[in-house]
Amino acid sequence: MTMPMSDPNAWATAMNNLGMPPIGLTGQQLMPDFDPSLGMMAGITPLNPMMPGLGIMPTLLSQELPVVKEIIHCKTCTLFPPNPNLPPPATRDRPPGCKTVFVGGLPENSTEQLIVEVFGQCGEIIAIRKSKKNFCHIRFAEVFTVDKALFLSGYRIRLGSSTDKKDSGRLHVDFAQARDDLYEWECHQRMLAREDRHRRKIAEDLLRPPSPPPIVHFSEHECSQLGDKIKDDGKFPEAVRVLLTWLERGEVNRRNANNFYSMIQSSNGHIRRLTGEKSQHEKEVEEAKDKFKTALSGILGQFEQIVSVFQAASKQKAWDHFTKAQRKNLDMWRKQAEEIRNMHNEQLMGIRREEEMEMSDDDMEDSPNSKDSEDSEALKEENDSLRCQLDAYRNEVELLKQEQGKNQPIISEEDNTHSQQLSFLQQALQGMQKQLLKMREELKERESELEKSLEDKQQLSNQVLNLKEGLQNLHNTNITQLEKSQPDDRGSEESANQTSEATVSTVVSCSQEKEGPTEKSPPSPVHSEREALLVGIISTFLHVHPFGASIEYICSYLQRLDTKINTSEVEALLSRLPCTFKQELTGVGASLEKRWNFCGFQGIKST
Repeated sequence: MTMPMSDPNAWATAMNNLGMPPIGLTGQQLMPDFDPSLGMMAGITPLNPMMPGLGIMPTLLSQELPVVKEIIHCKTCTLFPPNPNLPPPATRDRPPGCKTVFVGGLPENSTEQLIVEVFGQCGEIIAIRKSKKNFCHIRFAEVFTVDKALFLSGYRIRLGSSTDKKDSGRLHVDFAQARDDLYEWECHQRMLAREDRHRRKIAEDLLRPPSPPPIVHFSEHECSQLGDKIKDDGKFPEAVRVLLTWLERGEVNRRNANNFYSMIQSSNGHIRRLTGEKSQHEKEVEEAKDKFKTALSGILGQFEQIVSVFQAASKQKAWDHFTKAQRKNLDMWRKQAEEIRNMHNEQLMGIRREEEMEMSDDDMEDSPNSKDSEDSEALKEENDSLRCQLDAYRNEVELLKQEQGKNQPIISEEDNTHSQQLSFLQQALQGMQKQLLKMREELKERESELEKSLEDKQQLSNQVLNLKEGLQNLHNTNITQLEKSQPDDRGSEESANQTSEATVSTVVSCSQEKEGPTEKSPPSPVHSEREALLVGIISTFLHVHPFGASIEYICSYLQRLDTKINTSEVEALLSRLPCTFKQELTGVGASLEKRWNFCGFQGIKST
């Protein structure tokens, strides 16, 4: 049974562009002569959308061109494209490494075989999780196949030619989050990070300077080769390094001691060569010094000529013809040239002094005849070599004597060292004992001072207790007298005041006798005459303002008299006089304001 189509050739052309032979519902090819290797134009290979890396729509098309979706025929179903005028279906954000898609809108009669038939064209399917409802999750083997599956979103699917509702549906394909995809993506990222670290390490190893070659292990064959290398002037530095390493490792024993001795003797023989090289380099240095001295003397001669030119220009005949700016420049250039000449002249004189000192030393040491001096140097070298050999033989003889049993002087030397160590230890112990005695004496003195301080503290606490008791008694007597006295009886008030004053005087006298000169009278809140003037001016100002004034208003008035007056200073002065000035809060909420009032008329009664 075939499906009726208005234009089968158009559908065949579209399927030919996709690289698939057009198949009818019966499974037969509509174009029997179809060749997949040929496109619509001869010589051009068509793009297969099912190839890895390509979507169902060819990706070579630009994004600006509209996507044309066509009918897709399968064996058991048909996919109809959505309306091109509708907006593209909405999708969620793509999770990292997403290989799983959500497919909704499947027909109720759809099976897993139908899902494989439709979405298997996109790529290899690993797993399908189908729900009892009309959706499923499909996990592909590759990431790029998800884009091919999303291309089918919006298609209407119909099973065969059935028009039943259970055999049709509208597909909705979207990205799905899966733990397996995230785990594989993280593993891939870690692998890339490892490869990056490995590449960076290889690059760093290439840039790192090469390590020195390893030291060979000691053997008789290597020892014989090392002896030949030590005698060679070119291989001597490397051979000495190997010999030093062997000596530090402790490779010397009785069997190979003679070999090591010969190698050390060969290395000692290079001293003569090194001294010769040193003398040659010293000659080169002397020649370079001579060249430098001659060049410096020539430079100094030219400097002298330049200075003489400036001196001739500064004479009256030529000086009067120059302008003021030219004279200034000539004077500055002359001074610079004279400074540089003097500096170079001092350097040359220093070199000559050093040469004279060296010449005097050479005259004292060297003989007048050069031939005799050369012969004496050769004789000195021979004498040094013979002396070294003689010292070596003497040391060998002494060692042989010590091995034969003459160890008594060694024992005596050891005893002497032990006795010296004991004497040093005894001296150190004596010094430690003296320090310990001094520390004990200091500890006793500090304990006595601590006892005295504790006694003084006890006395002070007793005095404080006595003062508290006197104040308590004074308070009790005042209360009792106020209860007995009547408010209109002035005589009784005066008597009570006199008694209270007497008690206060007695308490104060007692406290003064106990505390002595340590007690001081309470400090005055007004510290200077300037503050007293400020108090008078502020009280006059506030007396005119019966409802008070803010601190800013008061300071603005005072700053007209003196601009150096500070707001914090005035506020501190007002707060130190609570009986004269009082701060009140006026207003509610946002209109809350702090105002200072003059309360001297009421405060004089309480003071």
